[in-house]
Amino acid sequence: MTMTKHSLTALVTALILTPGVSAAADGVGIEHLGTDNTLVRVDGDAKYVLLPVQESVDDARINVLVDGNIAETIYVRLAKSKTDYTVPFDLTRYKGRKVILDVLTPQGRGSVREAKDDVCWKGIELSETFDTADREEKYRPAYHHTPLYGWMNDPNGMFCKDGVWHLYYQYNPYGSKWQNMTWGHSSTTDLVHWKHEPVAIRPDGLGSVFSGSCVIDHDGTAGFGRDAVIALYTSAGTSQMQSMAVSRDGGTTFTRYAGNPVLTLESEARDPNMFRNEATGEWNLVLAHALDREMLFFTSPDLRTWTLQSGFGKGEGCQEGVWECPDLFQLPVEGSDEKKWVLICNINPGGPFGGSAIQYFTGDWDGRTFTADRDADGRIPVKWLDYGKDNYALVSWSDAPDGRRTAIGWMSNWQYAAEVPTMQYRSANTLPREIGLFKADDGMTYASSAPSPELTALRDRLAVNRSNVALGKKARSFELPQSGLCEIVADIDAAAADSVTLVLSNREGNEVTMTYDTARRTMSMDRRHSGITGFSESFPAVTVAPTLENKGRIALRIFIDRSSIELFGNDGRFVMTNLVFPEAPYSALSASAAGGKAKIKSMKIYSLK
Repeated sequence: MTMTKHSLTALVTALILTPGVSAAADGVGIEHLGTDNTLVRVDGDAKYVLLPVQESVDDARINVLVDGNIAETIYVRLAKSKTDYTVPFDLTRYKGRKVILDVLTPQGRGSVREAKDDVCWKGIELSETFDTADREEKYRPAYHHTPLYGWMNDPNGMFCKDGVWHLYYQYNPYGSKWQNMTWGHSSTTDLVHWKHEPVAIRPDGLGSVFSGSCVIDHDGTAGFGRDAVIALYTSAGTSQMQSMAVSRDGGTTFTRYAGNPVLTLESEARDPNMFRNEATGEWNLVLAHALDREMLFFTSPDLRTWTLQSGFGKGEGCQEGVWECPDLFQLPVEGSDEKKWVLICNINPGGPFGGSAIQYFTGDWDGRTFTADRDADGRIPVKWLDYGKDNYALVSWSDAPDGRRTAIGWMSNWQYAAEVPTMQYRSANTLPREIGLFKADDGMTYASSAPSPELTALRDRLAVNRSNVALGKKARSFELPQSGLCEIVADIDAAAADSVTLVLSNREGNEVTMTYDTARRTMSMDRRHSGITGFSESFPAVTVAPTLENKGRIALRIFIDRSSIELFGNDGRFVMTNLVFPEAPYSALSASAAGGKAKIKSMKIYSLK
């Protein structure tokens, strides 16, 4: 549009005579009603209105008015002095209707003139597209699942249907810090390549949409037809309660149950996880009685009416943090005819190295009560599924093929998740893992967590292939692929040595040191010098996992991505998942032994796609 001198003068005069109005992009009207209240009129017919975000400021509350009524409320850190990135608000749901954003900003201002200086008002614009390309995001993983943009935490509602694995997750579409909890959605046919789907379930009048689960109602017991996908999640408003949503298109779209909430309690409980108990012909539900640090068990004939049967956990296991995100399933014990039930109990804080972690119990479940295994002294031992700092909220897929128990976690830690050095997005998921059971030398049953078999498809080429490499005090060095993206597969015999140490390094002097201690039967990972660590005093750490064997031989699979290391030992019998932020990709691996000789029986290093 060409602006004449007359029209320019008219515009300037209008702004002077109307001090509450700011200049804005075409199709957007900005009207300041006071020092902390602004109306944004959306007069165009675009797909998105783009909102500028500054992460260092507080959330603004935005009531979305549609034809004069509040349709939803969102919270956005609207930019005050600079724009870190923009986020899109989807207008297609309100096409052809009048939309106004009623903005209440928390930043204190002395006058309307000062409020008008916020950079967000000039940056709000309409657009038909939203650019999801990273902006200097060198730490976005290459082969782990991440959201296109925004914040992500707990995986939710996973199920497998018609060859498609569905992953929902706690999601903030309006910024890269926790807020506006919504169910984001991605899907995959191979557990390697992910397709980003539209948002599945948004907040409503009952509150934000917290964690939960999905099942396929094969027999139509809930009254919504055979093979309907039923979601149960926590509505988190003034209180926490459990609500239902139904999908008749295989999990793409959900309709809320008109009778929500379907389950309420007198105290805070969340993260419902349900499954079909074929032995009893009922639906079972595990609910985290979070602050009381216990799990509650319910039964139902129809997924709508739930009866409390029992509780487990008060005074048992690790009680140092809130109990969250449960899961309950049965597995065979490797090498025997025995079967055991596994109760997953994610806990925060209280992890073995601070912050979030995955606690679990093995035992028996009769459809009403969970009875945990006890050790020789009659105690219920504390067991951890992952001895790194960055695997939390792990839950499994329902209806996985071939009886598999495939699970995935949130690859971060509440100690520093909001401060990691990324911007447009925050957080990734762990690699998918297969959960199993085995008996260790102490006679107890433990859970293993091994990489899902589909992950071999990540392998691009064999970069290093060595065998029978003798190790002593002098380190042997191996070059890593230039990208730093690799899988290291190593079989090490350390029976004649006190320890074997593997070091990942780069030319910038960043190092990650992994040490197998033969005598102590432990594997450690030291990331204190791994790269950027100063964003949180809780990030530099050494994590240590018991190897649960005494034969002095270990088989390792180590996956290295741009910002993570996942170490699986002895088919997942010990596991460590840790974030790292190297200043450049790790380019070399060195290996040495102390207190005797050791041998790398075989080592293969694959570059990954």
